[in-house]
Amino acid sequence: MENKSHAFWTGLFTIVLVLAIAFAVFFFNVDRTVRVPYDLIARTNVTGLFTDASVRYRGLGVGKVQSIRFDKAHPGQIRIRILVDQNAPMTHSTFATLGFQGVTGIAFVQLDDTGKDPSALPSSAQNVAEVPMRPGLFEQLQERGDVILKRFERLSEDADKFLSDDVRVQLLDTTKSLKNAADGIATLTNQVSPATEHLPQTLKQLDRTLASTNTLIQNLNRPDGPFVTNLNKAGNAADQAAAALTDMNESLRNVTARVGFEALPRLYSFTDDVGSAARSVDRAADAFSTNPRSVLFGAPRKSPGPGEPGFAWPASPTPTAH
Repeated sequence: MENKSHAFWTGLFTIVLVLAIAFAVFFFNVDRTVRVPYDLIARTNVTGLFTDASVRYRGLGVGKVQSIRFDKAHPGQIRIRILVDQNAPMTHSTFATLGFQGVTGIAFVQLDDTGKDPSALPSSAQNVAEVPMRPGLFEQLQERGDVILKRFERLSEDADKFLSDDVRVQLLDTTKSLKNAADGIATLTNQVSPATEHLPQTLKQLDRTLASTNTLIQNLNRPDGPFVTNLNKAGNAADQAAAALTDMNESLRNVTARVGFEALPRLYSFTDDVGSAARSVDRAADAFSTNPRSVLFGAPRKSPGPGEPGFAWPASPTPTAH
């Protein structure tokens, strides 16, 4: 009996332990996140996308793919139902693309937003909102594959033209020219080497010359130096000359004033006297030329005028008989 009771309790403990482990696993693995359904409308290939594939919003996991089916109302269109966390910022400008995980080929849904319309996009199980799905990188490469191949063909043709015989000959000639130029530079370097050997001595002499010039400039700039002293003497001499010129100008003004107020009136009087004497000489010359006897016997008397003694009226003329 003891063995049977021991086996019973052992079995019961095992069953309880298994149930506890199963409950713990279920409790910790239950997804309690509230998810909102959205339909992705795809008009491109969805290769590598399966149900339960992850849904990421700019790299962060926000949900999973619930189902993938054809849209019966629009042939050729695929409707992908995804469940997204209700806290995800789904807006009217949100769009989806198809991404791939490494090199495995397993695809996932990548959500992104252009930011043109930041208003929230509501969705529910009764009224599921639709989100457009844009072509991913691989789809764009597939669409532009023909253009890329044509450009590669043009590049290969250009490369063939570049590697033609004429171009190779030109490249060889260019290489030879560069080699000759390099040889010329080497020769020039060898010729310049003796001059470069004397360059340190020349630089030292130049440094000494600059030092001497600097010393000379400092001596010239000294307040008690000969240059400044001579400049001061020259300035004093210039000041004295300016003062002398000022005095000379004052003296000239005084002399001019005296000449204007004293000498000119006398000169005018002397000029009048000379004019009177000239007029007297002129009258005397007229009298001598008219009556030379006046020099010896004096000037003749003038006839007495009316009212003067000895005046006689002239006789009237005698009338003539007709």
